[in-house]
Amino acid sequence: MSGAPTPRVDLRELESLRHALHRAPETGFEVSATAATLAERLRTAGLAVTTGVGGSGVVAALQRGQGNAAIGLRADMDALPITERTECAHRSTVEGKFHGCGHDGHATMLLGAAQALAAEGGFEGTVYFVFQPDEENGRGAQAMIDDGLFKRFPMDAIFGLHNLPGLPVGAFATRTGAFTAFEEIFTIEVEGRGGHASSPQHAIDPLVIGSEIVLALQTIVSRALSPGDFGVVSATEFITDGARNILPGTVTIRGDTRGYDDAVSATIEQRMRALVEGIATAHGARANLRYEREFEPTINTATEVQQAAGAARGIAGAQVDDAHAPMGFSEDFARFLRHRPGCFMLLGNGTEGPHGAPLHNPRYDFNDTAMAWGIEYWTRLVRARLAP
Repeated sequence: MSGAPTPRVDLRELESLRHALHRAPETGFEVSATAATLAERLRTAGLAVTTGVGGSGVVAALQRGQGNAAIGLRADMDALPITERTECAHRSTVEGKFHGCGHDGHATMLLGAAQALAAEGGFEGTVYFVFQPDEENGRGAQAMIDDGLFKRFPMDAIFGLHNLPGLPVGAFATRTGAFTAFEEIFTIEVEGRGGHASSPQHAIDPLVIGSEIVLALQTIVSRALSPGDFGVVSATEFITDGARNILPGTVTIRGDTRGYDDAVSATIEQRMRALVEGIATAHGARANLRYEREFEPTINTATEVQQAAGAARGIAGAQVDDAHAPMGFSEDFARFLRHRPGCFMLLGNGTEGPHGAPLHNPRYDFNDTAMAWGIEYWTRLVRARLAP
């Protein structure tokens, strides 16, 4: 997309930093080197930096004027446990770890915005730059909240930005209400009675029972949910302790479910428990269901979506869709929105080559040309929300 913005920061230096982060990816909460690098750059820019928030998170504060208003801007830092398959010159040097979701780009864009706002001002109030660990496992946001994020750094609202392959560079997308899905994981353990494959009448075959359960789970969305409700139930693993001529004694079924609101979640869990128990009992077996939420649905608030979309529209050449269709993936940023109003925004990463490859694909790479758009968006959002 032509006409890229030119924020007054050293984009070449930021690109170099992004490549350095990409070469040395860290996963989960073990992001100490990444956090230290960002903290050093933030301090150099003149921000007050707190490290170790939620274990390994970083929060940098920038205050201007006498205003009492405050907002949070969040980026994630962690990589994925995937081996990279790109041909990029800055490809990962750590086997089995890779920035396959663009968190290296997210962190660099937020750092660039902090540098620009520290140098130029143009707002009145406080901005908290929140660098989160362990987004991919859905644990980092809650860890920072439990460590007093919103008490130690009181903010009126919080905003997030994530790249999206398939969306052109310079394009922005968001929506009011549910934007990304919850993810809940389940484990079903069926205990039957094993035996010889030649004598099934003496066994209680959990493989057959488990197969019946897997098929029955598909009726939850088609028959227990309203046609207007979004829901997904996916069984992804089926494990037995049987062999070629041995009927198994146990079967384990694992999978996940997704949707956009708590009523759908409750219906899925309730129906799943009834199906698992009923089918197992009918066959004389025992079954246990473990069901737990990994990610909350991302629920954007109307005022913050309006402000975020307005900031994006202020960038010359930007394409902004503030009524985008909900996305089926999940995002740990959602937990912050359980405590504060806010908006999660998507930024185009490009449509071709590694920039258009899906997130979490070993051939994906963050698009450096998107960096200027992200930095410009962040700075405009701060100046609009915290106008002097």
